[in-house]
Amino acid sequence: MSGPVRGWGSVCRAKGSVPALSVVRGNRLTAIPRNPERCGRARNSGIRQRSACERSVVTPALWLPICGLAGTSVALAVGWLRQRGTRNAGIVDVLWAASLGVLALAYAAFGDGWAPRRALVAVLAGAWSARLTLHLARRVGSEREDGRYAELRRKLGGRFDRWMFVFFQAQAVLASALALVFLVPSFAEHASWRIWDALAVVLWVVALTGESLADRQLRAWRVDPANRGRTCRTGLWRFSRHPNFFFEWLNWIAYALLGIGLSFGWALWLAPALMLFLIVRVTGIPPTEEQALRSRGDDYRAYQRTTSAFFPWPPRRVSQVAMEAP
Repeated sequence: MSGPVRGWGSVCRAKGSVPALSVVRGNRLTAIPRNPERCGRARNSGIRQRSACERSVVTPALWLPICGLAGTSVALAVGWLRQRGTRNAGIVDVLWAASLGVLALAYAAFGDGWAPRRALVAVLAGAWSARLTLHLARRVGSEREDGRYAELRRKLGGRFDRWMFVFFQAQAVLASALALVFLVPSFAEHASWRIWDALAVVLWVVALTGESLADRQLRAWRVDPANRGRTCRTGLWRFSRHPNFFFEWLNWIAYALLGIGLSFGWALWLAPALMLFLIVRVTGIPPTEEQALRSRGDDYRAYQRTTSAFFPWPPRRVSQVAMEAP
């Protein structure tokens, strides 16, 4: 067989020759001779599908995500058992952040794409995961259970542990799905740097810096006893009620930029779209603000009236808010 074959399906040569099996290698398929009788039957039937021999070949691009999901599921199950003893479900956030870093390093290590891009994925995802994991672990280890989980524990009573097992496993699935943004560039064989790679790194630096600064500003505010019951309005928190969520979202856009021009790179845009939906509508802003209203009441309501919920924006003046009030 002359040259690599591109595309899925049984690959046969001219009549009388030995058919070949295409095996994924990055973005390319490499032909391997297989059983001519089986391949001939597939050719004669006119059906473009992989043969039984071909289906038996499992490539790293397929088994890595499967193993990643299995490992993440086990890790989150262990975390669920731990929270039953500690009564602090915040460990789920720690394990979610850590599992993404581990998956990124695994994909970069076992991928067969261009080595410099694989190294870039490992550095970006590894650094982001390490910072967030340490930040969350420090908070879980030194503070009471997050108010969101504490409220669920109160509401669900005896059903809490069963519900949380499902939630922990859902986080394992989410982490495995999001980690596909690390898989695609790790198997891409485009062997050169592009403008999109530079833009992705710049955006990643902005995202990591912003998220780190927002977390540091909020932590400094919360440790001061004089601020108990009051809302942080300093630094980035003056322009957004959730700057940490905003910069977290930017982090995922960086990987979408990294995928532009690569095979299946378009799919990487699903990650920031999914994260935006979850942050704004499901597990991010809604439960966080419900807890803030329970603990800070009118002070937080005033904060809501003057400050953007997600995208950083100059706060509205109190006089402007009063004029818009019914």
